[in-house]
Amino acid sequence: MNRVQLSDRWLITVIAVAVWLAMTICYTGSVSADDVRPILIGLDADMSSASAQSGQSISRGARIALEEINARGGVLGRSLSLVVTDHRGNPLRGRDNMADLAAMPDLVAILGGLHTPVALEVLPLVHEIGVPYLIPWAAGTPVVHNGYDPNFVFRVSVCDQFAGDFLVQAAFDSGFGRAGLLLENTGWGRSNSEAMTGAIDSRNMETASVQWFNWGVTDLSPALAAMQKAGADVVLLVANPPEGQVLVKAMASLPPEDRLPIISHWGITGGKFASQVKDDLGQVSLMFLQTFNFAAPPFPDRADDLFRAYQRLYPEVENRMDIPAAPGLAHAYDLVHLLAKAIETAGSTDRAAIRDALETIDCHAGVMADYQPPFTPDRHDALGPASLIVARYNYRGQVVPVHSW
Repeated sequence: MNRVQLSDRWLITVIAVAVWLAMTICYTGSVSADDVRPILIGLDADMSSASAQSGQSISRGARIALEEINARGGVLGRSLSLVVTDHRGNPLRGRDNMADLAAMPDLVAILGGLHTPVALEVLPLVHEIGVPYLIPWAAGTPVVHNGYDPNFVFRVSVCDQFAGDFLVQAAFDSGFGRAGLLLENTGWGRSNSEAMTGAIDSRNMETASVQWFNWGVTDLSPALAAMQKAGADVVLLVANPPEGQVLVKAMASLPPEDRLPIISHWGITGGKFASQVKDDLGQVSLMFLQTFNFAAPPFPDRADDLFRAYQRLYPEVENRMDIPAAPGLAHAYDLVHLLAKAIETAGSTDRAAIRDALETIDCHAGVMADYQPPFTPDRHDALGPASLIVARYNYRGQVVPVHSW
């Protein structure tokens, strides 16, 4: 290669760099690297373990919101980008992931995924670092009602304070009077134990039996036998998909006259529960708590828009009722839009300023609710009892509201 060719190549390179700099200046008003890098949002969820469908749904809801926000020019003249880590349901891994995400200089907040035990484990680190922790799926009351001041946790999700009462009311409305509580031995299970027993007492019902189990249990027949011996007429379940499957199979194996109806928290719907117990579902009576459902959304027009946006990114899903773990989708979608409003209000990517701004958003028209306001200094739970519904699986394994059965 001769000197002329080298000179020409050098000149082309210089021109290309000059054009890039000119475009950058026109777009941002400066050439600061901070102004052109995307603003990062973290997501640490179960992406590959038993509740991976919940993590996938949260991720997809967040990505749809990000696409909409970026199409409008992003926030503060910068695009938003999602960084995903996988805690696989392990609290210690969740703590490590949280530290790694929070160390990223352009990261402003972290979305948390199932489970409550993971969320409880990372609370000290969240507040030590001072990073907004946004919860689209974890119901434990202490996750938000955590005693920290200032509190960096904000939730668009179920809260057990309301869920326990709701599930007991569902049992009461169905005519049951002696509840057997079957609870996972975690912070989530203990959160529900407190809420449920209080709700049972307030309705003059009875707690016939309280049975606990650990993650990975393979036989719940002894717990069922204890409940039957105590005279329980309904099982109130707090479990994730693997343990929920164990219960349904154990119940279906009993003689029909001995099978107790099950009213469950929403944890069983975060994974491939229905497909794993397909042959047994028709043998048991199972209802469970939900929030968002495409068959009966709070705002049908907004749900239609969300599904159209979903199909643009994930065209392989043809039927909206086949979207797994739909509440995670809706909750994450609303949370990311709320976060974007908070960043704009704060006028910066300072995490503490964004935390403060989340408490001052006046209103937002979300797919889950007309938030007026979503959060206040004294309330970091955006959803209340009015957002809860009773659902069940239909013969296709789709989640449907009970009235649509």
